[in-house]
Amino acid sequence: MKKIAPSILSADFSRLGEEVRAVELAGADVIHVDVMDGHFVRNITIGPLVVTGLRKLTSLPLDVHLMIEHPGRYMEAFAQAGSNWITIHVEVCSRLREMVRRIRQLGVRPGVVLNPATPLKILYPILEEIDLVLLMSVHPGFAGQAFIPSVLRKIERLKKIVETNHYNLEIEVDGGIKVDNIKEVSRAGGDIFVLGTGIFKTEDYRETIQKIRQEIGQ
Repeated sequence: MKKIAPSILSADFSRLGEEVRAVELAGADVIHVDVMDGHFVRNITIGPLVVTGLRKLTSLPLDVHLMIEHPGRYMEAFAQAGSNWITIHVEVCSRLREMVRRIRQLGVRPGVVLNPATPLKILYPILEEIDLVLLMSVHPGFAGQAFIPSVLRKIERLKKIVETNHYNLEIEVDGGIKVDNIKEVSRAGGDIFVLGTGIFKTEDYRETIQKIRQEIGQ
């Protein structure tokens, strides 16, 4: 079953609780939470306290994407706040296997994120140990960017590797996904689709999510 993960980065933060409840009622499967520190990326967003608040509002999995320079310092705080999934960037992790194991020890599903220019081969040694690979289809840091088409081939290559080796992991794709291109992302092998403006900047969340499901054949 493929999953739709609205990214709260594009929600109206003045009424964040209402926005999260609205996409849950509209049929979302996951709530995607972008955490930015102003160092790894230029933007600054939220911390564990917001995740604690979100945990009280929804029963959906909280998918916490750590776009931060030192994820090891904060993983425990985000796990205790109620994260169900934590994904970390390979670009900032010199001891990736150790970090992944720490996330799992915290009772959270571990995932690894690759920026558009980062090669897949960096993941090969740990594919057996992770639950998610998040492929960025924009350069991380800001919402509203256009999808990078070359990422489709990267998704296809990763899907083939996963299927050939029978790895038990999901492929998540984040950045520039909309109703009009999600079919391509799904066909390439995506399992989880992160949409920010593609949901939160539309008039009717339920109608948008229904259209998305039609496009991906669900």
